[in-house]
Amino acid sequence: MRNQWTRCLPWMYNKVPPLQDVLRVETGLKKKRLNFTAARAEGVNREQSIMAARFCGVLALLAVFLSGLDASRPAINQELSNIFNELWTLDVNRMTPATDYTISVQGRANYVTQGSHVVTDRASQPLFSNVNEIKLQNITTFTRLMKLLDNYERSTGVAERVTTEEQTEMNLFLDAVLDTEVMKRAHRYLVSKGQSNSNLRIFKNQLRLIWFNLYHRKRNSALDSSGFEHVFVGETKSGSEIIGFHNWVQFYLQEKSTHLDYKGYKARNNDLPDHDDHVLNLQFSWHGLVKPVGSAFIGTSPEFEMALFTIVFLMNTERSTTVLVNVDQCQMELVVIRQGRSLGTAYPKLLSSNNRHVSHH
Repeated sequence: MRNQWTRCLPWMYNKVPPLQDVLRVETGLKKKRLNFTAARAEGVNREQSIMAARFCGVLALLAVFLSGLDASRPAINQELSNIFNELWTLDVNRMTPATDYTISVQGRANYVTQGSHVVTDRASQPLFSNVNEIKLQNITTFTRLMKLLDNYERSTGVAERVTTEEQTEMNLFLDAVLDTEVMKRAHRYLVSKGQSNSNLRIFKNQLRLIWFNLYHRKRNSALDSSGFEHVFVGETKSGSEIIGFHNWVQFYLQEKSTHLDYKGYKARNNDLPDHDDHVLNLQFSWHGLVKPVGSAFIGTSPEFEMALFTIVFLMNTERSTTVLVNVDQCQMELVVIRQGRSLGTAYPKLLSSNNRHVSHH
């Protein structure tokens, strides 16, 4: 029987390897399986490591991006916020909303490109419904401010010629501003910071240099501009656009004389400015030209505005400075740009009011 099976199935009997060979082969197979499993595990681990590294890289890039966003917006300057709120409290000449003046913000203005004369009017009525002119004319700094508003050439490129009478009006205005508690407190602050001399006459000359010194807006052109003219009066450039014009009194007077037409407010999303907001972003036309987006304090005294921007100007040395402050429940940026040792421009940019977020300038 064995021989028969041996003939029929030689592989079962004649080809059977010795036991030690079987064990050796089986051991080898186990090692190969173990090596394969280890290699596969190593491959998985390597892939996981690569994916983890990539994920960490993405997180690192995201962190850098977010930190860049944080760095792009300045932190709130608490020291300046404190002094500005002091000045706000001291500003007894500030006009009171709904009592001394009433505004009607009406519709939200459309987007308009700089230099365009085509604009949709979203406000059929003036911005200022009424202003208590009797009170305005009984406050010295306001009356002396208004005397200065017609002393300037509207167009840049046209030389400014200051008459003796205009020089006197400027000095009287500065004297009135320096006599207010607002500017007195600003002066003391600047002296404490080593930015101004305690001598009042020297400080007055410093204000004159910052605000009233004439310079040229374009190189090799006439002495055609000053910080005061640009901020408080407004200018036109190349006959095609409005520059500056950040004062509410000038806005009211020009609107009353029909030289200015309010087109609507500027805000983000569906925010509607309050009637008692003391900073507004707005759109208007002036002598046929359009200001796509402008901004101004509303109701504040000229001494308050001059004090704020003078402090920002003197406390920084950069050509362009933006400080983030909280003033009377409003978060805003104050922007100041230099023109040598004088002021090029200065304006507020309302960011939020009573926890409402609004658009930038």
